[in-house]
Amino acid sequence: MTDVIATSATSATATGAADPSAAAATLKAAADHLLGLQDGAGWWKGELETNVTMDAEDLLLRQFLGIRTAEETAAAGDWIRSQQRADGTWANFHDGPADLSTTIEAYAALRMAGDAKDASHMVAARAFIMESGGIEESRVFTRVWLALFGEWQWSDLPVMPPELIYLPKWFPLNVYDWACWARQTVVPLTIVNALRPVRPLGFDLRELKTGRKTKARRGFFSTLDRALHVYERRPLRSVRDAALRRSAEWIIARQEADGSWGGIQPPWVYSLIALNLLGYGADHPVMRKGIEGLEGFIIRDERGRRLEACQSPVWDTVLAMTALRDADLPEDHPALVKAADWVLGEEITNPGDWSVRRPKVAPGGWAFEFDNDGYPDTDDTAEVLLALNRVAHPGAAAAIRRGADWLEGMASKDGGYGAFDADNTRTLALKLPFCDFGAVIDPPTADVTAHTLEAYAALGRGQSQPSRRALEWLVKAQESDGSWFGRWGANYVYGTGAAVPALVAAGMDPEDETIRRAVRWLEEHQNDDGGWGEDMRSYKDRRWIGRGESTASQTAWALLALLAAGEQRSAAAEHGVRFLVRTQRSDGTWDEDHYTGTGFPGDFYLNYHLYRLVFPISALGRYVRALS
Repeated sequence: MTDVIATSATSATATGAADPSAAAATLKAAADHLLGLQDGAGWWKGELETNVTMDAEDLLLRQFLGIRTAEETAAAGDWIRSQQRADGTWANFHDGPADLSTTIEAYAALRMAGDAKDASHMVAARAFIMESGGIEESRVFTRVWLALFGEWQWSDLPVMPPELIYLPKWFPLNVYDWACWARQTVVPLTIVNALRPVRPLGFDLRELKTGRKTKARRGFFSTLDRALHVYERRPLRSVRDAALRRSAEWIIARQEADGSWGGIQPPWVYSLIALNLLGYGADHPVMRKGIEGLEGFIIRDERGRRLEACQSPVWDTVLAMTALRDADLPEDHPALVKAADWVLGEEITNPGDWSVRRPKVAPGGWAFEFDNDGYPDTDDTAEVLLALNRVAHPGAAAAIRRGADWLEGMASKDGGYGAFDADNTRTLALKLPFCDFGAVIDPPTADVTAHTLEAYAALGRGQSQPSRRALEWLVKAQESDGSWFGRWGANYVYGTGAAVPALVAAGMDPEDETIRRAVRWLEEHQNDDGGWGEDMRSYKDRRWIGRGESTASQTAWALLALLAAGEQRSAAAEHGVRFLVRTQRSDGTWDEDHYTGTGFPGDFYLNYHLYRLVFPISALGRYVRALS
């Protein structure tokens, strides 16, 4: 840690009581810093950091469309180069293990930027790639990018035919069986897969190939894939052409106001490629809007040029509102009222893909991004309701009611909540050879269900049937060790930090054994420095569960659970508070290089730059209030 604030608490011993006055001073400094970050329009947005595949694929997209410039390439190359580790590799999160596909894509991007094959950093990257099996062992999505430029054979990729668009909603593997982020990616990829383009890259990557065959998969879905390969050689032309047209119409209908698709990178880039293959030039209004929209996701600063995979203004704003109320900012404070104004303007009042499974449910949710009107999500909506409910705004009541009604309608059959769809639980897609990277379905999860339950309790709906069923679901989802899995944050610390406050808010006695088991788990996983941390590897390797370098956000999650359980004077809570006080920077925020947000468990991770501020404010605010 650098630039750490000096307070009277820094001299506290590991076993001594936390200093409430130091906690209050830390809280004030953090809240002041957060207030200073608010945009003039009322919102907050921190950077959403991912990995260099975003930047490599941005260059590959521009190369494919013929719009790549030397200036963009050089700036992106500088950023990609700066993220390479000493061993020549790139990872998917800070201090994570080297990732083969990410390293291959970064290597290809640097070749585009003019880096010589025999440069020392390229030699080191290539050595890792070849030791790890070369391009042949990379994930399907990486090989799709390479196939676009003739560096992989389309015939050696799994087939996803565009006729998929014709499958009825009740039939397995129809587009609505996929999670919203996956369906918006799969539909354009079926077009790309059918047309199988090859465009010039300007160089080849034969130095990354071992010459070995990829391992053949066996089973029903591999047999199906072989059958689809046969069909691809002689598709029914009239059916294929109609499927391509319908798929294009489906894609265009889902373009957002900012030019994106779903406000996220994967469907965005593949939609542009697919439409371009169907004759939409870079100057077509849909294409031009999509390409220009990417500019709003590019960050240029002293760290370099990089592309955000997504942006999180609604999420960041409502978490900031909640944090400031926890810091005792008055409910009618101008900053909060202005934020509420903006949030109310972001309510989604039109149906979207979620309506396919819930056609009788009236709209009323919120999305994650500035523009994603087709895909409100339950997690954002729950946090919006929690935030609006604590601000004095004359226009909030009606929106809160619509949002709560929409949430109740989005419950899955088992009582739990997925993020974007109800009952998006069919697992057949997971077995396809095509799906070797990322979550492609959206089943109920503990963190989302907990946030929804907490919102019901805050709004006086704690005794409703959806609330009671959500509580039952959450209790059943508790792990045998007392923790909860975290789908959208790392990981069991996040899930537990969400579940305990929700259960207590919904009326569970803090002395209930469900809560006591969670408290014991948190106490057992506290680091010696007083903080909590959980490495992203916990999604694949159980040895990392609850283990990792302490971070401000994860420490705050644990404290939120302990405080809800009435543990504000416990040794664990006081030690955690001391950690936050001791590690605060002089500007009021915290350093946090480690990623604590999750995109796809086991594959894709996020560093929300505002997490290190909003969650500690909430935790410290509730701690100070509990003691006073």
